[in-house]
Amino acid sequence: MSHRILLLGAPGAGKGTQSAKLADAYDLEHVTTGDALRANKDVETEHGTPRSYMEAGELVPDPVVNEIVEQALSDADGFVLDGYPRTLEQAEFLSSITDLDAVVFLDVDEAVLVDRLTGRRVCESCGANYHVEFQPPEEPGVCDECGGDLVQREDDTEETARERLAVYEENTAPVVEHFRTEGVLETVDGEAPPEAVFERIQSVVES
Repeated sequence: MSHRILLLGAPGAGKGTQSAKLADAYDLEHVTTGDALRANKDVETEHGTPRSYMEAGELVPDPVVNEIVEQALSDADGFVLDGYPRTLEQAEFLSSITDLDAVVFLDVDEAVLVDRLTGRRVCESCGANYHVEFQPPEEPGVCDECGGDLVQREDDTEETARERLAVYEENTAPVVEHFRTEGVLETVDGEAPPEAVFERIQSVVES
C-alpha cells in the first residue's frame, strides 16, 4: 500500500536523511518544497511564478507554494513530505487537501541541532554532504566521491544556525501544535543513531 507521510523537525533534525530512507523503503515520492519549486518554477499561479520570487531572492508566498505542493502530491502515488508545511497557513491547507497516514516529529535538543548544523561540510566540486562527527569523509577535508575540497557553507556557521533555529521556532512550532491538536502527531527521539530513528519511524508508519 502507498503511504502519505509528513516529517517535521527543526533544521538539522535529520528530516532529509530519514525522508530519503522512507522514500526508498516504501517506494514513495520524496517531496521537498525546494525540489517542487525548482521543478515547477515557471508554473503560472495567480500570484506569479515561483521563478519570479526565487530570482529576486524573496520567499515564495504561501499561496504559490501551496499550489505547487498540491500539484506535486496529486502526481504522486504515495509520498514523504519534507520541509513543508513551514507555516500554520500551509499546515491548514495541507490538512484540507490530503489525509496523512503518519505525521512524525523528530525531536532534537537545540544544542545537538547547533552541533549538527555547524559540523556539515559540502564538496565544492560535486555537492556531496558530510559531517565532521556523524558522517566524516575517509580523509579529512577531501570528498570520498570525487576528491574535491570540503567546505563549511556560510549558512552552517553557529550564528546562522542559531538564527535559522529561531526562525524555525517562530514559524514552524505552530505547525507541530496544529498536528498535535488534530491528534495525528507522533514524536520520535531524533537524537538516537539514524538507524534507530528510522526503525522508530517505520513502526509509526506501519501501525
